[in-house]
Amino acid sequence: MSSEGSYYVPAQSKLPIFASLGLFLTVFGAANWLNGNDTGPTILFCGGLLFAFVLWQWFSAVITENLQGMNSDQLKRSYVWGMGWFIFSEVMFFAAFFGALFYIRNFAIPWLGGEGDKGIANEFLWQGFEATWPLMTTPDMAVNGDAAKVLGPEQSMSFGTVDSIWSWLPFWNTMVLMTSSVTVHMAHSALKNANRKGFNIWLGITVALGFIFLVLQVEEYMEAYLHMGLTLESGAYGTTFFMLTGFHGAHVTLGTFMLLVMFLRSVIKGHFKHEDCFGFEAASWYWHFVDVVWVGLFIFVYVLG
Repeated sequence: MSSEGSYYVPAQSKLPIFASLGLFLTVFGAANWLNGNDTGPTILFCGGLLFAFVLWQWFSAVITENLQGMNSDQLKRSYVWGMGWFIFSEVMFFAAFFGALFYIRNFAIPWLGGEGDKGIANEFLWQGFEATWPLMTTPDMAVNGDAAKVLGPEQSMSFGTVDSIWSWLPFWNTMVLMTSSVTVHMAHSALKNANRKGFNIWLGITVALGFIFLVLQVEEYMEAYLHMGLTLESGAYGTTFFMLTGFHGAHVTLGTFMLLVMFLRSVIKGHFKHEDCFGFEAASWYWHFVDVVWVGLFIFVYVLG
């Protein structure tokens, strides 16, 4: 029985063990792929597939328990706290990458250029280095000149390099994500007003905007790699750019998938009521978090980049 004074304890499960294994294989495969190991993509795919299967089983069990009325108010509060701490851990994750970008731009590069008390390193590490950002020159280029194998980008992705804002992909990416933040809020409002049709329409639009963002992101990466010479190997600028935007793109992919699942649950199964819709609310919180991170990326990577 479910009541305020009771707490439903789920049965023992091996799913957490398999989830950990899936995550390990995913990260291990990605690391091997980046280091040129031919088995890396296969391991990455297998790990991702295992993790996805575990999540499917796990969430299916949680949904079934909730539909059967087995979740007490106390357990529902634990879901809220769990999602809150998960988003907080993601905030710290991106804070580390933003912190690395800040450190490189405001400390490491000025020191390497001879500024400050630690500027003496310029005489030993890179004589004649000019402290500018984005950094278009790699150490290999400075040492070997035309014979260098590790080349810097020919052009940066910052706003100062474009002729018109209307042809600038990051601007349209920003418009798409900001619009999606509004549409997911409209979906939430419709659900709270018991408007199932409005909820499905606004949530469907949000999912479509998520896919559009990912398509534009792929197009931007292709332009960077093929036309601008900006890659993961093109110095500190390329590394920080792809680490920040790449991980954000991965989070947009996850968020889009989460919202797609909520959309299908509503359309096919008729799930979610205005008084019981935490699955959707958790996904919408995550989506708003992803949007806020992009605003930071847009300002510090693109506009001020």
